[in-house]
Amino acid sequence: MFAMICGSDQILRWVLAAALATFGTAVQVNAQVADEALTAADLYREAYRPQFHFTSVKDWINDPNGLVVFDGEYHLFFQRDPTNLNGSDYKSWGHAVASDLVHWRQLDDALTPDELGSMWSGSAVVDWKSTSGLGSTDAPPIVLIYTAAGGKLPESQGRRFTQAIAYSNDRGRTWTKYAGNPVMATVADGNRDPKVVWHEPSKQWVMALYLDGNRFGLYGSPDLKSWRPLSELRVPGSSECPDFFEMPIEGEPNATRWVFWTANNAYLVGTFDGTTFVLEGDPQRGEYSSDCYAAQTFSDVPATDGRRILIAWMRNGKYADMPFNQQLSVPTVLTLRRYPDGLRLCKTPVRELHALRGEGSSWSGELTAASEPFAGFTGDCYEMEATIDPRSAKQIEFVIRGAKLSYDVEKGELALGDTRANVPLVDGLLKLQILVDRTSIEAFAADGRATITQCFSPALDDLSLSLSGPGAQVKSLKWWRLNSAWDTAAPRSGE
Repeated sequence: MFAMICGSDQILRWVLAAALATFGTAVQVNAQVADEALTAADLYREAYRPQFHFTSVKDWINDPNGLVVFDGEYHLFFQRDPTNLNGSDYKSWGHAVASDLVHWRQLDDALTPDELGSMWSGSAVVDWKSTSGLGSTDAPPIVLIYTAAGGKLPESQGRRFTQAIAYSNDRGRTWTKYAGNPVMATVADGNRDPKVVWHEPSKQWVMALYLDGNRFGLYGSPDLKSWRPLSELRVPGSSECPDFFEMPIEGEPNATRWVFWTANNAYLVGTFDGTTFVLEGDPQRGEYSSDCYAAQTFSDVPATDGRRILIAWMRNGKYADMPFNQQLSVPTVLTLRRYPDGLRLCKTPVRELHALRGEGSSWSGELTAASEPFAGFTGDCYEMEATIDPRSAKQIEFVIRGAKLSYDVEKGELALGDTRANVPLVDGLLKLQILVDRTSIEAFAADGRATITQCFSPALDDLSLSLSGPGAQVKSLKWWRLNSAWDTAAPRSGE
């Protein structure tokens, strides 16, 4: 397995991944030589390697899968293609763990293709009551629920898409596919991406499943092995990778709603009685960029924590001459808040990222043609928090390594690249939190009510950062360099 902890002097070989125990970070490596031996001092310093976003040590990745917490560890599974650096129908489930959502250690792949199909997206749960009989209440199993994409590879020719399960009885270190797979036959061509949650009032597991078009199904099971249809719903303009979860309404004790989420970040808020989801209001969107896709939230976050934590695939990134392709978003926390126009999800980075903060600085004052808030600062990995009173300014603009993040005051619109987001002022102020990591920008506006994500490929020698907006008053501007998650020692979990 790969252990993503820095500081080892061990010589690493890409092709002997199962023998690796610890490794550090790397200088730029051409993909053609990715299988050559690298020293621990080299790995994870590649020129376009994100430093605090998750990437696989090599190969293509896409959707996050099976996000689950068990025994003090966050488990992150993800679609991985070791056969094609640009991705293909071949998919395994890559696997990484962390105790802090920041310092990930990559393990052996959990699932690989078989005669039922390629291992496409799905979810994970801890079967605390051992309803499946695959463990016990004293030693509950972790269960993966996934799509077997039949017909996509030679070994599964003639088969269709079905749903299957696998389980672990050793904290997720080894996985056994259930002998009775598939647990759900094909219900629609291309049906996929099962997301499963326990519904306590009806004492059943509930699966949200993409069917076809903009159609999704809800299914119930007492044991994760046998499933029956409950109801269907449609999400206009959406398809695949559903998520389904209950959330408290911030500031309203004992009040909750259910959220139905889709791959393109459209979401519905409503109620669920164990059979039918009833929508309240219109479909909404808080993330505006197509670069953020197929997000999933963690299952089984301990009640003592209580956060709804989400990770997405940051697609469309370009990583020239790298041994890996694509990255995942930083983990974020969802909250459900009531506004005058209805219930809305808000998204902000997890507090654990603060552990990466290095030297910081601040600035306040009026923006003029001569002001330079970031004078003398350059970098490629940092975090910013800004609170700005627009006053007479028509536009407020950050230029980040050549990429423009701008706010049109009259329109109330935030723009990054080709993406536009409606961003309301908070008490008359523009509030932004911005994360910059070598090949990506994530901007969280209005306390997380609107977010924009962009993958970009800046010139390696362009480390510039500026802020302009003549007439605006900067109430507070703070920024911190962010250390590499691969360079910083992380708590080790026992094997």
